[in-house]
Amino acid sequence: MKDFLYAKWIQQFIVFLHLAALVSLILDYGYSLYPFAKNSILVLYILVLVIGVSFTVLKYYYHRKDIILSVFIFDVLSVLFVVYCLLKQISLEGFSDTTHWLRLAVILKLVREFTRAKISYKRSLLNPAQLFIISFMMLILSGALLLMLPKATTNGISFIDALFTSTSAVCVTGLIVVDTSSYFTMFGKTLILLLIQAGGLGILTFASYFSYFFKGGSTYENQLALSDMTNSEKIGEVFTTVKRILAITFFIESIGALLIFINLDKTILPALGDRIYFSIFHAVSAFCNAGFSTLANGLMETGYVYNYSLQFIIILIFVFGGLGFPIVINSIRYLKHLIIRYILRFTEKRNNYRPWILTLSNKINLRTSLILIVLGTTVIYIKEYYNVLHTHTGIGKVVTALFTATTPRTAGFNSIDFSELHFSSIIIIIFLMWIGASPASTGGGIKTSTFAIATLNYFSLAKGKTKIEAFRREIADISVRRAFAVMSLSLIVIGFSIFLISHFNNEIPLLDIAFESFSAYSTTGLSLGITGNLSSESKMVLITTMFVGRVSMLTILIAFFKKSRQANYHYPSDEILIN
Repeated sequence: MKDFLYAKWIQQFIVFLHLAALVSLILDYGYSLYPFAKNSILVLYILVLVIGVSFTVLKYYYHRKDIILSVFIFDVLSVLFVVYCLLKQISLEGFSDTTHWLRLAVILKLVREFTRAKISYKRSLLNPAQLFIISFMMLILSGALLLMLPKATTNGISFIDALFTSTSAVCVTGLIVVDTSSYFTMFGKTLILLLIQAGGLGILTFASYFSYFFKGGSTYENQLALSDMTNSEKIGEVFTTVKRILAITFFIESIGALLIFINLDKTILPALGDRIYFSIFHAVSAFCNAGFSTLANGLMETGYVYNYSLQFIIILIFVFGGLGFPIVINSIRYLKHLIIRYILRFTEKRNNYRPWILTLSNKINLRTSLILIVLGTTVIYIKEYYNVLHTHTGIGKVVTALFTATTPRTAGFNSIDFSELHFSSIIIIIFLMWIGASPASTGGGIKTSTFAIATLNYFSLAKGKTKIEAFRREIADISVRRAFAVMSLSLIVIGFSIFLISHFNNEIPLLDIAFESFSAYSTTGLSLGITGNLSSESKMVLITTMFVGRVSMLTILIAFFKKSRQANYHYPSDEILIN
């Protein structure tokens, strides 16, 4: 029996069965099928689940010595869930129609089975930058094709609009060419939600961790590639870092969804299911800094524009998402140290102080973020007090100003009409969009650290210093070079975007085009209202701009330029006239 389970033809049959189930899920969710096709798919679902449960039980029976406890617990729970879904199907529908419970069980089974596949990454074929770029391209294309399924939209969608929406979701931008609330069905909105989550964290993060979880290990090259993508300091800790990233993400999104749910007005969304879906969608969209909303006018919608508690919760979620995972992890470590330190001070009368738990990167990014939030809110509050803020009173003006100042840092939600802002305020918004969020976060832009290094460099030059110092530390030369490379490349890409859109849509004002291009590159998602009126050529320009902004132009250059070896010689240095 043991040899039978692992016979080549049996394994091939199971792979074929799972692929057939995957295709059936796409047909089931995406198309209106005839009764015969529905019944055939139902039989296939049941067959996949029964065979899957049987093989799982037999596998543990014949391989009791090779059990990994965490995987065993997962498999036991999944088997119980599958059995529950099968019983639910029999009790509710029998063989007349497929329940959502049965579909969910099939999806769970496919995720489990496809993670069994041995993923072996070879640096000789693709470097980490190329792998990162290709994964995003494949996710965007897959998303576009899925959004074109008949049951994903109310009246169909063109390929260019589906590609734009998929790119905007995967690159967590939020620019839309069609109204998300009315154009997409519940299935279509759920697809967008999944694309946002996968794009915000990176599809390779999910795939690598699940593969590692179910196998209990990974190859050295896989760990090396993932360490480059997650900025892990030690290769041996790469999966610990990934686990922390996933834990932080789902924890903040869960707490955020709960708080959003509590602060929703039941008279606007009376159905419990609608409130739950709204909460989950906006929590994920906010944390991933995507800016997508199920509301036609975003948070400007009647019933939401004056719900200041809801707006403040969303601000907290996307600010956390924009801080970056290394900063959040490092801050948690610092808070843990503070708590232990003060407990020991009161219990054992000793000072357990340890210096430099907060890294230099953490200090710079946190301080820069705080300064930008305070200055941005103050400027918007003063300049727009009698303009877009005039309908708000008291604390409402402060929350709306805070929302308007923080959302350009790649969040993309709107509680005001940005086209009604003063010209000078729009320039401030463009500047904030360009800076964006912190590094290694779900947000875009040149990043707060880049802007901070450039600013420190100005002061360093003004003082006649030959090096950049901050918090009694010297900033490495490579960080300075990388910062100025990111800044110059961003302006080149944005400049080309503005030039091309101005060529294809020369009737649109330059300010509107510039705002759109900065928003696309910084993956912000704010607009002055021109996105839906752009030509197909201009939409393709924005698609490219969003993609380049998400993966960064520097990553693209690294992907296609061969890395040169370090030379053991130095040419004589010479100064070049600058000004």
